[in-house]
Amino acid sequence: MISLEYQILIAILLDQLLGDPRWLPHPVRIIGAACTRMEKITRAMLPPFAAGICSVILVLALTGATTWGLLAGATLLHPWLGNAASILLLYTTIAARDLTRHSTEVYTALQNGNLTEARQRVGMIVGRDTANLDEAEVARAAVESVAESMVDGVTAPLFFALLGGPVAAMLYKAINTMDSMFGYKNAHYLKFGWAAARLDDLANFVPARLTALMIPAAACPLGLNPKRSLLTLLRDRLAHASPNSGHTEAAVAGALGVQLGGANSYFGTVLKKPTIGDATRPLEPRDILRANSLMLLSSALTLLVCLALRWHILSLVSGILP
Repeated sequence: MISLEYQILIAILLDQLLGDPRWLPHPVRIIGAACTRMEKITRAMLPPFAAGICSVILVLALTGATTWGLLAGATLLHPWLGNAASILLLYTTIAARDLTRHSTEVYTALQNGNLTEARQRVGMIVGRDTANLDEAEVARAAVESVAESMVDGVTAPLFFALLGGPVAAMLYKAINTMDSMFGYKNAHYLKFGWAAARLDDLANFVPARLTALMIPAAACPLGLNPKRSLLTLLRDRLAHASPNSGHTEAAVAGALGVQLGGANSYFGTVLKKPTIGDATRPLEPRDILRANSLMLLSSALTLLVCLALRWHILSLVSGILP
């Protein structure tokens, strides 16, 4: 049998080698389909607020039961098949390779002087209007995407995997998927999406703060500014609509010495957000690569801290139990 720690390490290696193959039926797409189905069913029977709560419960129950059933069935056939199923499920919850690949494609387009392609590429990873962005704004959008996505795409799944294996990691992905589908602040989803949005905030609370603390540590070996990263984190971590995303975004902005946030256009409407960080220099395309390096190294440090905590807790429990 392969221990959970080694299963997670193998899953990380698979992500770095393979990314997210489009031919593989990804569990998040299946969860998304379940979200759509549950929304139709619950809205037909209940008012929006209650329907949203029921949808969250049903999607979580379906995700947890399906994941547990797959693992149990594979293990019954053969323990090594159970290990393989566990590793494969863990691998699908990690998105570090895809995050760096998509953002690097934006950088490559900018380096080639193809602003039109860069706008299109960055439009695939952000929700804002990108058709009229200049080079610095495209770079800012890509950096912000990496800074915000390192938690829900990498460190939070690893955090929950260490807490409860593939079932916990997949439950987190279900929470994150429901927030992305239901968590809009418009008339249609304001009440229905309340439960999904609040649960996502709660799930990301510890991983976001732990990851943000690792970014200054990662900045030092990368030749960036760890002191400014920490100071900007402490000052600007709450200058964001999300109670969690601002932490990593502030730490990244400080490490790079750039200013993130500000005005963005959504569906033709300009929304002015608070700025994060100080504009000690203009944003440039290479900041995308620097943000990727920060994401990868800070994620690795977060994993090491979580592993150390897990081993410490397990040793304490083994010492207490007879």
